[in-house]
Amino acid sequence: MASDTHVSVLQTEAVQALNIHAEGKYVDATYGRGGHSGKIIEQLGETGRLLAIDRDPDALADAERQFGKNQRFNIVSANFSDIDHVVGQQGWAGAVDGLLLDLGVSSPQLDVAERGFGFSRDGMLDMRMDPSTGVSAARWLSEVREEDLVFVLKTYGEERYARRIAAAIIAARDSAPITRTLQLAEIIKAAHPRWERHHHPATRSFQAIRIQVNGELDAIKTILAKAPAVLKKGGRLVVISFHSLEDRLVKRALRTPPPPADIPRHLPLPESAPHPWKLIGKAQKAGAEELAHNPRARSAVMRIAERVR
Repeated sequence: MASDTHVSVLQTEAVQALNIHAEGKYVDATYGRGGHSGKIIEQLGETGRLLAIDRDPDALADAERQFGKNQRFNIVSANFSDIDHVVGQQGWAGAVDGLLLDLGVSSPQLDVAERGFGFSRDGMLDMRMDPSTGVSAARWLSEVREEDLVFVLKTYGEERYARRIAAAIIAARDSAPITRTLQLAEIIKAAHPRWERHHHPATRSFQAIRIQVNGELDAIKTILAKAPAVLKKGGRLVVISFHSLEDRLVKRALRTPPPPADIPRHLPLPESAPHPWKLIGKAQKAGAEELAHNPRARSAVMRIAERVR
């Protein structure tokens, strides 16, 4: 059973979209707290297998606690952008029946103050999915140039007042290091000239910094490009996005054929370039019942595709 503290968004719909066969091979590339994984395992037979991927140490510990003794389940500590290597090590390359991606940050990550993803409570300004690698948000903010910060806030947060907020952050760090979540949230709040109702003025900036710190958009581009080689013909790809930047990448990947390996990137694709995907249905959103229990699901969009080539 999945963790009692977290229910995955579109949990039932996503697992149904995978079109699970009892003896198939499936990959949950974003384990989180095992909501989707638990539902997938329930539908597997004795020889069915689920491979999960996550780089968050809390998620890895949760997987071991919940499913560590289940012979049909295995979890690997990795960035999902390395899915080809992870799947290859299992001998599953081109043999996966279904691949699930639940993008963004999970509710447990947001709710643990010391992870630094949110600002409902004060915590260290970290934001790393894997705290053992990379550069924390606090360190990145201590070193970033103002023009680069403007770019990140505007591009990854779609923040209209990026320049004003960036200037305030740079001015504040010149007086004292920015190391706490509420400290940063207050700086942004004071600099933001127009607050939206039911929307904290720091929300977009926190999203932007988190995406930058974790290299999230590059990782999404990479796994979407690798997905056709991971799946078998007829295999399903199910992706849940939580903001327009993610969903835009997914739509583009599912509608535009990838360039053949022997054609340089700067040249146009031939009109006959094969497309690996067939879209299954329309984009889905959480229903009223789920939204009543989980308001964070309101921005979720699920897209489904089947590998046809």
